[in-house]
Amino acid sequence: MWIRQVCYQLSTLLVVVLLGGFLGATLVWLAPGRSTDERELDARLSEESIQAIRELRESDKSVVEFYVAYMRAVFTGNLGVSQSLNRPVLELLSERLPVTLFSVGTGLALGWSAALSLALLASVSDRFLPGFLLTVFSAGLLCIPMAGLALICLFLGAPGFYAIALVVFSRVFRYLVDVLQVTRSQSHVLAASARGLGRIRILFWHMAPIVLPQVLALAGTSASLALSAAIPMEVICDSAGIGQLVWQAALGRDLPLLVNLTLLVTLMTHLTNLASDLAIAAWRA
Repeated sequence: MWIRQVCYQLSTLLVVVLLGGFLGATLVWLAPGRSTDERELDARLSEESIQAIRELRESDKSVVEFYVAYMRAVFTGNLGVSQSLNRPVLELLSERLPVTLFSVGTGLALGWSAALSLALLASVSDRFLPGFLLTVFSAGLLCIPMAGLALICLFLGAPGFYAIALVVFSRVFRYLVDVLQVTRSQSHVLAASARGLGRIRILFWHMAPIVLPQVLALAGTSASLALSAAIPMEVICDSAGIGQLVWQAALGRDLPLLVNLTLLVTLMTHLTNLASDLAIAAWRA
């Protein structure tokens, strides 16, 4: 049963990644202005250089032919060359990926630490007065777009991962408070409370086994959220990560780079959800 589920998840991962890459390539292929290149406006280029740029753009007859050729090259370890940056895509990813992973990982750690600790304090104490203020604060953060939070960090001179942490906190804190409140109203928790058991013991022995699968599911979702939030954050805060690279590739209609980035983001998003699903299945087993 466990092996069958793992095989199913891996096959789903393969289909989603391949389909995501093809759809990303199709969107870029059909986008207005794909056949143009801002490098052609450079007055220093000769007519032969401009013609070479145009021939490079027109070398692929259709998006299907491009994607099939691209997948063949991927299996040989060749991710292609960026048309806008004129550098190997693998080299760009190896430089930029650690920056994004650090920002996303730090933002997740900070957001989850604050949300989980404050939600637990609000759960074990009925007189935790700041709980109401924190709820209002998290609701206010939900009204601010990610770009706005990144601008605030930029003006304050704070690292960009604080913006990711605020996005994660605003989603996770409210959900954890609601889950803990619902769990506290269940019959076995009320019975344990009526017997005079301490709230800390009730929390870890009677509520945690019910809440943990939902927390694991939320962890996978929040990781995907943090990854998507890293794109506007890195663009606004000028952080040399994958998000900034996505923006530059989109502006340059860089099809080889965009397809690789689409596959990478799709793969990372699905892997986080896969890890969450497997952790839940292992806990329930």
